Amino acid sequence: MASLPLSCYTTQFSSISTQPPRRFSAQTPPPTRRFQVRSTGGPNNEKDETSPPNGGKFDRRNILMGMGGLYSAANLVPTDSPASATPIPSPDLSKCSRGTNLNTQQPLDVNCCPPVSDGIINYKLPPVKKMRFRPAAHLAGKDYIAKYEKAVALMKTLPDTDPRSYIQQANVHCAYCNLTYEQTEDSDIKLQIHNSWHFYPWHRWYLYFYERILGKLIDDPTFGLPFWNWDNPPGMVMPDMYAVTTSPLYDARRNLEHLPPAAADLNYAAQPTTDPSKIVPNNLATMYGEMVRNVSKLEDFYGAKYVVGTAPDPGPGTVERGSHTALHVWVGEATPTGEDMGNFYSTGRESLFFSHHANIDRLWSTWRGLRGKKPKDFKDKDWLDATYLFYDENAKLVQVNVKDTLDNEKMGYTYQKVDNPWLNKRPKPKVKKSKAAKNSKAPTATDTIFPVKLDKVVKVLVDRPRKSRSKKDKEDEEELLVIEGIEVDNSKFVRFEVFINDEDDKPEELIDKAEFAGAYSQVPHKNSTRSKSKIRLGLTELLEDLDVEDDDQILVALVPKAGGEDITIGGIKIIYAS
Repeated sequence: MASLPLSCYTTQFSSISTQPPRRFSAQTPPPTRRFQVRSTGGPNNEKDETSPPNGGKFDRRNILMGMGGLYSAANLVPTDSPASATPIPSPDLSKCSRGTNLNTQQPLDVNCCPPVSDGIINYKLPPVKKMRFRPAAHLAGKDYIAKYEKAVALMKTLPDTDPRSYIQQANVHCAYCNLTYEQTEDSDIKLQIHNSWHFYPWHRWYLYFYERILGKLIDDPTFGLPFWNWDNPPGMVMPDMYAVTTSPLYDARRNLEHLPPAAADLNYAAQPTTDPSKIVPNNLATMYGEMVRNVSKLEDFYGAKYVVGTAPDPGPGTVERGSHTALHVWVGEATPTGEDMGNFYSTGRESLFFSHHANIDRLWSTWRGLRGKKPKDFKDKDWLDATYLFYDENAKLVQVNVKDTLDNEKMGYTYQKVDNPWLNKRPKPKVKKSKAAKNSKAPTATDTIFPVKLDKVVKVLVDRPRKSRSKKDKEDEEELLVIEGIEVDNSKFVRFEVFINDEDDKPEELIDKAEFAGAYSQVPHKNSTRSKSKIRLGLTELLEDLDVEDDDQILVALVPKAGGEDITIGGIKIIYAS
């Protein structure tokens, strides 16, 4: 049964309190929160392909009140496509759990739960009086660095009970990303904002409030976070300001081999690169793939749809599963758990995390600018009306939505202009018109080899349902390689790479070549459970570059780079997406 779209109601909340956090036990229920809900027509009464089949009517029996919004109670089943989609609502903070190792059923040794407030405020973007300016970290001057250090130092002096404190701000990420919240009050499906279309908007809001808290602490409403410009060769080294051991920006829990002047590796796989001279060209080719080649369709950049009833990790976008994850693990300690930045629960304790994600946020804006007349955002209300909770710079608990994140300048900040050299780094093939597929004796994807454990290189021939497509066909539909049923242990760092028509079994030499189709990787979680995901890799341009558009099959090589023994692949196929 359909539920009332979030855009079609207004809510009045009880006054907010900033008392120290209260913890509730099974014997002590949380206080009742009274809400008044009234339906308004709203500006979005028009129908689209995602409108409920009953015209938007709702059954009040399927509406439950909870902190942060409305929750649907109808038939919540963890499937890829819930029968009646509902946007992800804000979680009930009072029901945050400590988290469980789902393999052992034991409680985690870390509590990420935030302070609980008596009420929430529907946040409205304030008028922009003066734009905040986010500089490239490697170009920042001494005065800016001193101001930034002062702000972080002051944040670290706030008591742990203050939701704006350094540890509480770190816990925001920990709680949202380690399955500590339920999707809804009556669901045991956990909330996860990674590996789906929530990745960009949630992190944009996270940085937005973190930045405003820092600005308030130093009484500078124009303060902007620096971004680590790791997609541009001059900025690929860890910024010096983070490597000063006496600075409040310093974190001792890092891989000491990766301090300046080491170049960041956007294809890092928890092992040294065999040829350091290849890091920069590989990085640029990787960025071209993530920002241009593999992102013809919105889902492939943003990630897969994730609504109430969807199991966590439906599918990450290109940047999230690639350069984003690689640098998380590259910065963190060289240990299996990778603290601080190399693990979801602890990454917010690393100041460099916020500069890392500021660059990802900049890349989102950059990608939207590259789209021209192509769609830049989903029109789906299940995305636009999804809501999250954050504490603002005044320690008030506020509810925000996705639709307010689509323009960074409307949110009051802009980025320093920098070059994007990867735009002109379309990779060239190592071999054109390769006969690798025709000569291969590998099994086909339709053979009964799946599911298969990726503890060694797996090669498979994949049939192409269509070949010799016209220019118009390519413009209308993207040819995509889908790798599905990717089952992994969330507590482990894993990575595998995908190559097309690889002839010589030397994939480390092909990252900057057209044969490299992309990769899947995952930042470790504190909790341990197995999840299933999928990725989609664009083939249209790749097959043009390899000059094999007329071939009936392609040879796909899945190359494990980290944790292959913990990766299972469920299947491979080619689809065409309009």
